[in-house]
Amino acid sequence: MQDSLKSDPLLAAWVVLTTHTGLRLYVRPVNPEDRAELEAFLAGLAHDDLRFRFLSPLTRPSRSLLEALVAVDHVRTEDYLAFAEVDGAKELVATAMLAADPSLERAEVAIAVRPDYKQRGVGWTLLDFVARDARARGIRRLESIECRDNRAAIDLEKEMGFTAGPYPGDATLTLVCKTLNGAA
Repeated sequence: MQDSLKSDPLLAAWVVLTTHTGLRLYVRPVNPEDRAELEAFLAGLAHDDLRFRFLSPLTRPSRSLLEALVAVDHVRTEDYLAFAEVDGAKELVATAMLAADPSLERAEVAIAVRPDYKQRGVGWTLLDFVARDARARGIRRLESIECRDNRAAIDLEKEMGFTAGPYPGDATLTLVCKTLNGAA
């Protein structure tokens, strides 16, 4: 399988990750040509998954939101796409957005996983990947804003060393943070 992947010119920027369940993820930064595939991925998410990802009651993302998700600057903002190989083809199964402040001191992470890939270690593996990437960029604090009822995400983040507390000004949200020791 590795040899066939090496022949794909897009894979130069790809990283292969393996979840604790043995699932291989092929992760790369988003590009503008991914718009239709990202739109289809988001359309396949459950209502609560969309609400948890965008912190609003979306039924489907707007054209401007989709454009913002694929037109990242790859410096302060990165949107990673995670694919799994299914029947010889790569299918988009998760996304992980990293958005840093202008000083690159702190960044927010937001992850969405396709429903049929939950409970397979995808979220944990992507959060670990994004935290390592943020640390390599010199970001010192990683944050996630979660709906208070998104217990699965909050519990996963706590398991990875994040601390949870109230989100200032909104009792329906939880701020989950981690200091990235050894930031470059």
